[in-house]
Amino acid sequence: MKRAFLIVVVLALLAGMLPGCAPAAQPTAAPQPTTAPAQATKAPEATKAPEATKAPSTSGQPVKIDFWFAMSGKTGEAVQAMVKKFNESQNEVFVTATFQGTYDDEINKLKAGLQSKNVPAVVQIYDLGTRLLTDLKVITPMQDFIDKEKFDISDIEPNILNYYTVDGKLQSMPFNSSNPVLYYNKNMFKEANLDPEKPPRTWQEVTEYSRKLTKKDASGKTIQYGNSFAFYGWFVEQWLAVSGDYYCNNENGRKARATEATFNSPNAVALLEWWKSMIDEGISQNLGRSTTDTKKAFDAGTIAMTLDSTAALRDRIDAAQGKFEVGVGFLPRRNEEDYKKSGTIIGGASLWILNARPKEEQEAAWKFVKFMVSADQQAFWHINTGYYPVNAKGYNHPDDVAWRTKYPQFQVAIDQLHMAPKNNVTAGGLIGVFPEARQTVEKAVEAYVTGKIPTAKQALDEAAKSVTQSIQDYNDTVK
Repeated sequence: MKRAFLIVVVLALLAGMLPGCAPAAQPTAAPQPTTAPAQATKAPEATKAPEATKAPSTSGQPVKIDFWFAMSGKTGEAVQAMVKKFNESQNEVFVTATFQGTYDDEINKLKAGLQSKNVPAVVQIYDLGTRLLTDLKVITPMQDFIDKEKFDISDIEPNILNYYTVDGKLQSMPFNSSNPVLYYNKNMFKEANLDPEKPPRTWQEVTEYSRKLTKKDASGKTIQYGNSFAFYGWFVEQWLAVSGDYYCNNENGRKARATEATFNSPNAVALLEWWKSMIDEGISQNLGRSTTDTKKAFDAGTIAMTLDSTAALRDRIDAAQGKFEVGVGFLPRRNEEDYKKSGTIIGGASLWILNARPKEEQEAAWKFVKFMVSADQQAFWHINTGYYPVNAKGYNHPDDVAWRTKYPQFQVAIDQLHMAPKNNVTAGGLIGVFPEARQTVEKAVEAYVTGKIPTAKQALDEAAKSVTQSIQDYNDTVK
């Protein structure tokens, strides 16, 4: 009864938070890759299913389970192809995959279903839902299945496992993971006498490059900007992490439950001041909070540099075909020293097994989860989407090797992942109100940059105060 009451109360508290929030790690919306380039290497078939515990079936028929996911377009097609391959690879489990809309749509549907137990056996939930689903106790931790079977997860990327580990247990299985990278137009670099193989690595270099890349017409109107970075909360989180800062107290809520937002640090103030200085100078275009608009501007050739998830890479390469060459660089740091001390956080989503379903279905779901993170399937996923393989052996698949040889841009995000230390900074913040917090930060950035709030410190202090109150309200409800 206590758990049922907790679910109802917490979900009621969050009812007003989720609908308007930006989805996570698909910055603003998951980049949906278009058709592969004409000369693209064929994606791996992955015909062999990985070893898995057999799901018991008392009827002798396949155990049927439902899988909810939140990927649309070509990415959604890749998910469906993987599910089809799983169903064809064995006869013990049959998975029905259903698209549920955006990440926010999906978590709202799950929220409604939890009260009636009308939920799937497996659900894909974005990274921001980690604290919430763990607190609700509506899932069976992946660690339980791993320990029972002594399943080897040594090939799963440690930094990704670190994000989804709460209270010493892996709560969900990483599936689609990414980090932010700098996209730049190599043709524009050449025209500005910049080395197209050397993207800017620091904030100062971004400013200097942007000055050279900005163009005006005869009337003085800007026709090409050096850069445009969306006021996206995920980018702020990433810049904090590479500066070595925590998003919230208690080491990002990893040593103990977070009770206070700490993103209003001196490094964050410096970030916003640098960001605004470029816009004020006219070398960075203000396109608002949506990465959809910055992607369109980059594809159209009106901006030379932008930030986005590595999951957007297939789209950017496809959109640039016949027009310009896409370059990819690391997320620019405050200075070179930041490359030595910290790194980026992962973004994306993971697979959760819900304990409201019968044990038979949960065992079947575990078999499906193992298939989805197998090396062959993750290589297929990498090639078809841009999300990097959560299973490191996926990099060794011949088709993945061939793909990265043809498109070396894909290697940048992998290198950025591997250079990040495994610690509580790169694990990312763990709070139950993250969707609301991210939106609050976005509003603060926009308010400062557009002059509605006079200083970066005031904007961030007000945002941190608001988020702290939300965290405390959430924690009180959970208690």
